[in-house]
Amino acid sequence: MNGEDRVPRPLFGGAISSCFPSRFQDVSNIREVPDHQEVFADPDRDESLIFELLDLKHEVGDGGSAVWFLQDIAREQDAEETMVLEHSGTLEAVGLTSLNGPAIVTTAIGRMAIAKGRQGREAQNLVRVYLANLRLKEVSTDVVITAYEPILINPLSESARTVRAGLAIPAAQAGCLPMAEVFKLAITNFKIHDWSLFGSGA
Repeated sequence: MNGEDRVPRPLFGGAISSCFPSRFQDVSNIREVPDHQEVFADPDRDESLIFELLDLKHEVGDGGSAVWFLQDIAREQDAEETMVLEHSGTLEAVGLTSLNGPAIVTTAIGRMAIAKGRQGREAQNLVRVYLANLRLKEVSTDVVITAYEPILINPLSESARTVRAGLAIPAAQAGCLPMAEVFKLAITNFKIHDWSLFGSGA
């Protein structure tokens, strides 16, 4: 296994924690993301990891929730036509037990063409998107963990300024933990330390 470090990381003021390599920097303040979201990125590889706390989507079934959220990202990014679902399944979050027992964790992996910021279709990058949905029904919350891994960098994309255009350099070749492993690490080490984060009903 790759020797890259694996560092415990506090999230949402320490109410939650996870674990992933230190090369992922907290860019939440730089990107001015909403309070319910925390974003970490490795600018040298154009990889990112996002943690979101969302109101529970009661209309979405448990088994297909990760796929639903992945398709929702494709809709938001105007990438519905390019999205290809590669895999869906479940993962056990060893550290996460909800108030009523083990949380339901579903995962989905897809591939889609998306543009950074407000760049148009002519500047789209091809990315692999890893998504996990942890359903915390007793506090009416969907926790969504999303990891983005570039496959092909468009020369017209903002990404090409820091990452060379063309096929992304494989993680192993760059001495980094593959994004699939970073994603799995973040989920299996996800822990809630303070349930009051979810409000008085927790």
